[in-house]
Amino acid sequence: MTGLVLKLGPHERVLINGVVVENGERRTRLAIKTPNANILRLRDAIHPDDANTPVRRVCYIAQLILSGDADPAQARRQLLSGIEQLSQALTDHDSRTILTEATTAVLHSQPYLALKALRGLLPREERLLAAHPA
Repeated sequence: MTGLVLKLGPHERVLINGVVVENGERRTRLAIKTPNANILRLRDAIHPDDANTPVRRVCYIAQLILSGDADPAQARRQLLSGIEQLSQALTDHDSRTILTEATTAVLHSQPYLALKALRGLLPREERLLAAHPA
């Protein structure tokens, strides 16, 4: 993640390589220079109880890699399996493009980019679940 710039609002928290960092009173920008740093904005984090849909569960696996709470090799296999399962259900062109981006990111050991791509499926999943309640 060379050259990543985080823009943080007042008191915003971010997880960087397993360490929670909280911003002060003012907005700030942090330049992350270390390649392959694991970064997760806590406002974007999915709580375990909220990982209750197919896309959210796959996002949660990527989040566990970023937070350091999962074995990367095992979680990577689970992530690829989850993406494969999603690709069987989400067959439209836009979803396929997103799933391809996520797969590429996982294969290149970039869980942040995988999570970022997969989060793009959340609004679509929400619409589909609203249209077809269980």
